Amino acid sequence: MKKILITGANSYIGVSFENYMKQWADKYSVDTVDMIDGTWREKDFGGYDAVFHVAGIAHSDNGKISAEKEKLYYAVNTDLTVETAKKAKADGVKQFIFMSSAIVYGESAPIGKTKNITKDTPTSPANCYGDSKVQAENGILPLNDETFKVVVLRPPMIYGKGSKGNYPTLAKMALKMPVFPYVKNERSMLYIGNLCEFIRLMIVNGEQGIFWPQNGEYSNTAELVKMIAAAHGKKVSLVKGFGWALKVMSPFTGLVNKAFGSLSYDMSLSEYKENYRVATLEESIKMTEIN
Repeated sequence: MKKILITGANSYIGVSFENYMKQWADKYSVDTVDMIDGTWREKDFGGYDAVFHVAGIAHSDNGKISAEKEKLYYAVNTDLTVETAKKAKADGVKQFIFMSSAIVYGESAPIGKTKNITKDTPTSPANCYGDSKVQAENGILPLNDETFKVVVLRPPMIYGKGSKGNYPTLAKMALKMPVFPYVKNERSMLYIGNLCEFIRLMIVNGEQGIFWPQNGEYSNTAELVKMIAAAHGKKVSLVKGFGWALKVMSPFTGLVNKAFGSLSYDMSLSEYKENYRVATLEESIKMTEIN
């Protein structure tokens, strides 16, 4: 039986992964430790095959942040990650899996532009959140060796039932708006079920290195809204010709580029020797939206 420790309690990804693994209760034992107070330092990580580190502060700030908040990003996303990885290695854990993010490549391309990331694309964080993830990666990757395997995951936008962030905002629009502007854009996304299966395979196969999991299809914002509405039996008409107006608005609000900008991974980056995509884009939208 594989023993897995999730470091970081009550996170969306951590809870989702723990629930996902319950279907193989005879093969995997999953525990969680809270990282908010310092008591985790007293816990013996010995005996665990893998530590899945999900503790961190998500990026929820718009505009300039305080020096205090910036310090917190590095304390939690960087320092805590490195300390946890070093403890895992010292305690004899075989593998450490870190949830990084596509944010290490900076923001989405503005509306009307493209941004396709390949294996040769360098990290270029646009804010302290992205930089705190890069610094964490730089701190844990050198720990990798024959007995301690480090996995860094750089997923794009993650969504699923109960998720937070941009997806629920789009879902609300899909149910309220009879028409929606069609803009040509390309987004990489990752359904939570596909992510959970990918993590399971990382553990089963004892992987090491940097990985870029994503859905098997790219998403277009307008088509996504239409798909969400359809899952609820509603119809949204997509209207072309609003691109120019949105471009004019984009310098005044970051929401335009967040919704209609482009950020995609080259599909070759996300290929793996085993299939981890338990759901197609359309199937995942239905599972997310319908009880």
